[in-house]
Amino acid sequence: MKNLDVIIIGAGAAGLMCAIEAGKRGRKTLLLDKADKVGKKILISGGGRCNFTNMYTSPVDYLSENPHFCKSALSRYTPWDFIALVEKHGLSWTEKTLGQLFCDQKAGAIVNILLNECQSAGVEIALTQSIESIAKEGDHFTVTTQQHSYQSTSLVIATGGPSIPAMGATDFVMAIAQQFSLNTIPFKAGLVPFTFTQQALDSFYKDLSGISVFVEVCTQSGDCFKENILFTHRGISGPAVLQASSYWQQGEAITFNLFPDENIYAWLITQQQQHPNAELKTVLAYKLAKRLAHKLCNQEGTNPQSPLQNTGHSKPMKSYNDQELETISQQLKAWEITPDNTEGLRTAEVCLGGVNTDELSSKTFETKKAKGLYFIGEGVDVTGHLGGFNFQWAWASGWCAGQVA
Repeated sequence: MKNLDVIIIGAGAAGLMCAIEAGKRGRKTLLLDKADKVGKKILISGGGRCNFTNMYTSPVDYLSENPHFCKSALSRYTPWDFIALVEKHGLSWTEKTLGQLFCDQKAGAIVNILLNECQSAGVEIALTQSIESIAKEGDHFTVTTQQHSYQSTSLVIATGGPSIPAMGATDFVMAIAQQFSLNTIPFKAGLVPFTFTQQALDSFYKDLSGISVFVEVCTQSGDCFKENILFTHRGISGPAVLQASSYWQQGEAITFNLFPDENIYAWLITQQQQHPNAELKTVLAYKLAKRLAHKLCNQEGTNPQSPLQNTGHSKPMKSYNDQELETISQQLKAWEITPDNTEGLRTAEVCLGGVNTDELSSKTFETKKAKGLYFIGEGVDVTGHLGGFNFQWAWASGWCAGQVA
């Protein structure tokens, strides 16, 4: 039996940060993971470039049944704190869009600085350790793996959620929460593409695969996102759709504004004056991909997927009266689509749900029912928007727990 002060299960972003901070305090710290390397999700993030934080992080960028829970951690460990760590190790970064910060030296460099910090703090890391059991007796936790047994006064669960199971992700956190009688919220895929029925794909979306367009996507909850969408062979993806998916409920429609920053009616009137003999599909192709413009104009008969299904086939611009052009512009700015489903946990970037925040201290992340037990990161019911927010939550929650565990 090996005796320690802190055992952290899960060597992802939150677990690594927690281990660093606990080690800095002189706590004898062990970081366990069943994988053969640390930070696997860090390594694939941002296409390998690692969108490690967002400089505009605020509590409104997170979903939780308790929207106030995240405020303490986010205010105590900010994006600028992690930027300072990156710069301390000589790495540089670039802001891409909307405050998203990417590491110029790519994701592996971020993992390396975390490993270097762990080494400096005296953290022991044990990989390929499958957990067989966890028990609490008095003030001590006993963690048994296939290889060893460990004992500590503090136990931190940082195993994340079950998104991208091909990376080894599981709902282990739920089993531990249940063992200690903690309330949880079922996991649900977040930041995930929408899918459609085969009939809808064959009749409309399949021919649009590969087309990207800047839109505003709004959900029935009133949450809207202006970014690109991408038509795929399975449905629709892209940043705006991934954002909206976290707010979407099965069976709900979502609304696409194809011209979010334009008075498209005034533009159509101008086009009518300048190109009276050009067909609507030709005119729309001035601003949209040709395949999309033609599909929207419904050349193959009435299609319930098209926003222009009730305006007839494409005609020369001179054939439309002002009211018809106004109707067309309204339809293009309020295209209602009802997805069949999402791609689910298989491709979801994050999970919504997890340990109910009512069970935890917002300052320390210690559970109220079991002294010395902590939950951090994605396994807690706090889920960020796309664009570095979930990494910032991992850093912040890990840092906070590391101050006390």
